[in-house]
Order: sequence, then C-alpha cells, then structure tokens
Amino acid sequence: MDNSNQRTEIATFAGGCFWCMVQPFDKLPGIDSVVSGYTGGHTINPTYEEVGTETTGHVEAVQITFQPELFPYERLLDIYWELIDPTDRGGQFGDRGSSYRTAIFVHNEEQRKKAESSKQALQKSKRFKKPILTEILPAMRFYPAEDEHQDYYNTHRRSYNLYHDGSGRKEFFERSWNTKKDKDQLRQQLTELQYNVTQNRETEPAFQNTYWNNEREGLYVDVINGDPLFSSRDKYNAGTGWPTFSKPIEEGWIRKESDLSKGQVRTALCSRISKSHLGHLVQDRNQPQYRINSASLRFIPVEQLETEGYGRYMPFFA
Repeated sequence: MDNSNQRTEIATFAGGCFWCMVQPFDKLPGIDSVVSGYTGGHTINPTYEEVGTETTGHVEAVQITFQPELFPYERLLDIYWELIDPTDRGGQFGDRGSSYRTAIFVHNEEQRKKAESSKQALQKSKRFKKPILTEILPAMRFYPAEDEHQDYYNTHRRSYNLYHDGSGRKEFFERSWNTKKDKDQLRQQLTELQYNVTQNRETEPAFQNTYWNNEREGLYVDVINGDPLFSSRDKYNAGTGWPTFSKPIEEGWIRKESDLSKGQVRTALCSRISKSHLGHLVQDRNQPQYRINSASLRFIPVEQLETEGYGRYMPFFA
C-alpha cells in the first residue's frame, strides 16, 4: 500500500531504557520512524553519559512519527501501556533512577485528552492493584540519541536480546497482560478451535476449514483484533488444504518466529499486535507460501470493506 501522502503526527513516550521501546512500534504500517532520544530536561544537547548521571532532568524516550489515519494515537497508547510498569515511579525493571521513569509527552490538546482517557481506563480496569503513576506532560524539546543507540535491537542483536530477556519486561507482560482473566475473555470471544489455533498453536485439519477453497474477493483480517493481514489477490491454490498466500497485504502486521515443535525446524507466523498464531511460512521452489489457519482469520468481502472500516483497501481490488 502507498501511504506516502498521509498526514503525520509525532508521539513521544518514555518507558525506561529506550533500546526496548523501539522494536514494538518499529515498521508497523502507518509508523514512519521511531527515534531514541532524551527529553524533559533542562540542559541542551545532553549525552547518554550525562543523562545517566541523573543531573540533567532528561528521560530516555522514543519519538514516533506516525500516520493517525492508518495507525491512530489510541493504538500507540495501547502498545505503550503493555511495555511498561506504570506503577513504578523510580525507574523501569532493572534500570533505576529518574532518567528511566515513565511519561507520556503530549504534543497537542487532542493527544492530552486521549492519553488522560487511556490512563483513566487502565486505572479503572483494576489490572494493577497499585495506582497508575505514569505522568502526562507537555512535550518538550527532544534530542535524538547518539547513532549507536538508534535501532539498537537490529544493530546490536546479541547484546539487545541478552539485555531485553534479562530485564524482566517479558515476564512482567505475561504476569500483567496474559492473565487468567484475559484468557477467559478470549475464550468467550472465540470458538474453541479459534482459541486453540491462535493461543495454543494448534493446526486445523487440511481441507476441512472455512477458507481453504474460498474464491471470493476480499480481505482476510486478524480474527481477534481485525488487523488487515492478507488479500484475496495474493491467495492461490497450493494444494495444501489451507488458505495459502504469496505475501501479506503489509509486512508490518506479521511477525516471524522460529518454531522447533514437533521435531521440525519451521518458521511460525504470528499477528504482530494480537500475538495470535496464524500458521507457517514455507518455501516451495523459492516461492514463499504463507500457509495460514482459517481459524485465525475473518474474511471481509470486497463489497463490505467500506462499511467494515477498511475502505482504504478498496483501490487494491480495483
């Protein structure tokens, strides 16, 4: 999809070490860039070492340039809350000190209202027993960090993975956002098959699923959150008995993971934001096959795209 002419805005979030705050937002459709840097302080052009002394007043933060029509500010907030411990004022996980505190820096009144509403909703949900302490502050001058700190999860993969995996962020997410209550709500939303496929990585029977031979034109979206994943224009009959696509409609919605289960070495496909299991990526004569379970998808016929809120994909089928 050509999104180059879309209007852009800026969002700024502080959530502890900025190394860990880039990857969850980076390369999502509608997000143009994610820059690590420093904001909220009283000195000019601070360095990494200076901010670390806790004397400049700055926090490590990320500044996101995004297209609100494609990726609304509210969705950025949803991702942000899942990355942090909003009840901790003294830092984040293993990183302590005011430079690692959490904060949402808003750039206009609309962002402020949405951030306040999102924070209040999180507090009312009682997901956390302690008060939500993350501040919502007016945006201040943002100073991009040194080059070595940009895109760190890609440029220093080994050290990033060691740091991220040992930081406690992943465990905190599982403890706070993948609770029994969350799982029970999903069970009510999904059929038993849909739940087992998306959450337990099961595979539905070949040739005995909803969309393997569906030939209608339209969009295939995430059954959990509705993110657009695949188009009928990229679907073909590979003889596998599952819906098979040559590519996603936009790569940013998909995450690839190694899968060593069942004595095989495979590449699993997950929906990036809902984290639901979709299927597997298979190489067939140099042709990538996105082999997907029907149970992880919902099909929207082309004539219903406008009313379902996917009107921007109409030209794709023209």
